[in-house]
Amino acid sequence: MSKQAVVLFNMGAPNSLYEVKSFLKQLFNDPHILNIRNNFLRKILANFIANKRLEDAKKNYQAIGGGSPLIKHTLDLINTLNALDSTRFYTYCMRYTPPFAKDVLADLQNQNIDSLVFFSMYPQYSTTTTKSSLVSIQQALLELNFTPKIRVIERYFSHYGYNKLIVLCIKEALQNNNTQDYTLVFSSHALPQSYIQRGDTYQQECEQNISLLKEILQTEQLDFKQILYSYQSKIGPIKWIGPSTQEVIASLKNQKVLVFPLSFTIDNSETDYELAIECKKIAQEANLQDYRVIKCFNSRKEFANLIISMVKELNVCKEQ
Repeated sequence: MSKQAVVLFNMGAPNSLYEVKSFLKQLFNDPHILNIRNNFLRKILANFIANKRLEDAKKNYQAIGGGSPLIKHTLDLINTLNALDSTRFYTYCMRYTPPFAKDVLADLQNQNIDSLVFFSMYPQYSTTTTKSSLVSIQQALLELNFTPKIRVIERYFSHYGYNKLIVLCIKEALQNNNTQDYTLVFSSHALPQSYIQRGDTYQQECEQNISLLKEILQTEQLDFKQILYSYQSKIGPIKWIGPSTQEVIASLKNQKVLVFPLSFTIDNSETDYELAIECKKIAQEANLQDYRVIKCFNSRKEFANLIISMVKELNVCKEQ
């Protein structure tokens, strides 16, 4: 009998300090990230940027244990998924670090898998993340001459179950504290403004996501002092979408602040270092009374069940 495989796809991250340089070179040599058509020129500039950022990046990863937690959390999630749903085979691939799409797909091809669901670990769609991964996956399928039935879950920012899980995480982080004492900040990864002007829907989807969350929070009578949104991880001198997370946190002097990393489902350097360490220092300088960063879903059973239910919903829709 044929068996469906579900492949979670994400950016990837270095497991150790030795992998940081390779990761940065792969990242900046992606034409969806560094929008230069000439491969030779892009590679030269990618190497320049990677070398320039290398030591700072290593220091950041050193501060969170010498590598990103993303792979470990992903492996734990895969184990949880396979334990909960024996009718399918769950695995994962990464864009800029192993396991790469071609290696994962070659293994599935050898297992005679004839049906694949690709599940984005990015809730909101962007050409720099979702599209980049899917282009890489498509290229790998062509090179392998692998032609399974393919279905894709490429965005789910508007999915009710996904947003309910965010609200659950917010409740847990608050513990028994009064919501009206806190400002809630939804922080997403930033993009250059030029990408949005060229039609990338990412910013629109992030802000629609926040509108939906506000409705659920209001329904559940979780009334925060204020709810703000921001964007983090800006690099370079060009104009990026904003406001920046660092500036928003610095402006909330003497307040109590709760931060949810909206565009991430798995903790990584941007949550464990940038939000939990770098922005915490900014919070201390601004004399915040309390500063809390909510953990991503990681390998939570609720998240695994949400993925399983979305895959089932997709299969039902395709059969109708």
